Amino acid sequence: MYARIATVQIQPGKLDEAVRIFQDSVVPAAKRQKGFKSIMLMTDRNTGKGVSVAVWETEADMKANEASGYLQEQFAKFGALFAAPPVVERYELAAQA
Repeated sequence: MYARIATVQIQPGKLDEAVRIFQDSVVPAAKRQKGFKSIMLMTDRNTGKGVSVAVWETEADMKANEASGYLQEQFAKFGALFAAPPVVERYELAAQA
């Protein structure tokens, strides 16, 4: 399996709104994607930092998902809530419990 990590900085006072968008819009959209396994969001209320981890069955599924424009569509849902552009990293899952 493969994981895509997106690290974001949310504007001050906007974290709850960002979490709502993630839960109500990003999660349902992710569940409809080919090869999707899971997605989660971790946040730090003190700093406004958020880290999303999306897990995909194969690297090809993850790459096809990105090539389709899906990822940019999801980021666009947050509009001006981001204080800086998201940083995206990709990894192969080497171990899990």
